[in-house]
Amino acid sequence: MSFVPKTQPFSGKINAVTLGTGDKAIVLGGQNVLPFYTFDAAIENAPKIGVEISDAASEWTAPGLVNFYAGCTTMAERAKKAETMEGADFIVLNFESADPNGANRSVADCVADAKAVAEAVSMPIVVMGCKNLEKDGELFAKISEALQGKNIVCMSAKQENCKTVGASVVLAYGQKVGAETADDINLAKQLNIMLKKDANVPTDAIVMNIGTAAVGYGFEYVASTLDRIRLAALAQSDADLQMPIIAPVSTDTWSVKESTASEADEPAWGDVEERAIGMEVATAAANLTGGADAVIMRHPVAIATVKKFINELV
Repeated sequence: MSFVPKTQPFSGKINAVTLGTGDKAIVLGGQNVLPFYTFDAAIENAPKIGVEISDAASEWTAPGLVNFYAGCTTMAERAKKAETMEGADFIVLNFESADPNGANRSVADCVADAKAVAEAVSMPIVVMGCKNLEKDGELFAKISEALQGKNIVCMSAKQENCKTVGASVVLAYGQKVGAETADDINLAKQLNIMLKKDANVPTDAIVMNIGTAAVGYGFEYVASTLDRIRLAALAQSDADLQMPIIAPVSTDTWSVKESTASEADEPAWGDVEERAIGMEVATAAANLTGGADAVIMRHPVAIATVKKFINELV
């Protein structure tokens, strides 16, 4: 008698959320199995990779990044180049320079960059703010208005500003919104409920950023949160936790010591760029196997490696 494996697809299902428009539109979520459990059921939509384009990218020093973007001086030029990157599925605009405690770039300048990128690329666009609640609220609203019809995602709405961000991004301009919390299943669920009930944001307009960290930097909290959220969504059919997850890997992995310490300071650690690539790949893979439906990355070698990882598992 031949062996017949027992499959375990779940009754619960991750929401399918569409980003972008036209031929390059992508869908996050849609699966009713644990990450890469293709032996239980087919993965409806493979995980996706976003390429980070920062308004501070001129400060990046890794040779692979400098060489890849050689000749690019604007966000639009870098985004156009990023579309050619092996493994890229969407473009992520990181407006970190808008921080009032940093360069304090104006909202108008950021909006101009976003419009230029939208005109230059056909891939879906995700927008990251500067982590200042007041500035981000204005930034997301203005960019959502300027890019109306592009079906973008604004990352992220937090508990303190979810009503205003949800209303301006989703209800006023028909975009998608990211719900950002910090490695806590209860906070993630509470924020999703607030977006749905208090801000009247439809379920298919919400993705989650449940928090991440570079591997070795408290990632066990990320892993346990991912596991609990996915099991609640699939095994318990918890509708308040069935939103797709986007993990912003690059901003964490490129800032830790392993990615920044010079070879003179840490001669035993080897090449700085290779270390950073390794951190980015390991962190992205950990997020994906934990349940993330998309990861945001930076280096072309790391992105190509993780895309191969995804393709071989789905």
